[in-house]
Amino acid sequence: MKENVTYKVLTAPQMAALLTDGVFTGAPIDLADGYIHMSSADQLDETVAKHFAGQHDLHVAAVDLAVLGDAVKWEPARGGALFPHIHAALPLSAVIAHGPLRFGEDGRVVLPVAA
Repeated sequence: MKENVTYKVLTAPQMAALLTDGVFTGAPIDLADGYIHMSSADQLDETVAKHFAGQHDLHVAAVDLAVLGDAVKWEPARGGALFPHIHAALPLSAVIAHGPLRFGEDGRVVLPVAA
């Protein structure tokens, strides 16, 4: 399912760099793979559990994919599911909301909401 808004989990230093520099070029795994890994709202909980377990001071950025145009490709990844990948740097102008990673009472990641 292709969505217009997807999510990127960032460490505190990565979030600070995005806000300061106005662009995020990728985490080490993104740089190694050649694209920025993103997750849909439905994929985010599993992404956090699988790739960020035990880490603290994480942040979630909500990204408007329409701003990125053809740089976004939905490609098979975990279990053959289609995941959004950004084949370019992520500009701050595409981030519509961000906030600390937190969990609701149901144990799911609380999505950031634009102010």
